[in-house]
Amino acid sequence: MTDQVTIDHMLALAKDMTKRSYAPYSHFHVGAALLCDDGAIYTGCNIENASYGGTNCAERTAVFKAVSEGYRHFSALAIAGGPEGVIGEACPPCGICRQVLSEFCDADMPIYLAKAEGYDEYTLGQLLPLTFDLLEK
Repeated sequence: MTDQVTIDHMLALAKDMTKRSYAPYSHFHVGAALLCDDGAIYTGCNIENASYGGTNCAERTAVFKAVSEGYRHFSALAIAGGPEGVIGEACPPCGICRQVLSEFCDADMPIYLAKAEGYDEYTLGQLLPLTFDLLEK
């Protein structure tokens, strides 16, 4: 269970990461903060590319940074995003990000989605109920 201080910190980091987003095509800036089981937090932002297929989402950026540093166990994720970086409604992860998260995260891992006022909370299992999984966990 993630305490409120940690949730608030993660949401603040995710919001701050929207400022680092590179989104010249969609103008939709997203930031993420991924909590590792040992308390380390990895952040990410979306990085667009003219080929579109080369674009990487904030959530996957955070996961890939953490995995590249040796982390494989995560306990929570915070996401913030909106047009021009203005946080309004909750910004859930896309399908590809949900699938990547399912590779490393349990279905009951909480995902906090920042809103203009407060946040929504879901589990990964709620966002991706029928996971495609080849590994036995």
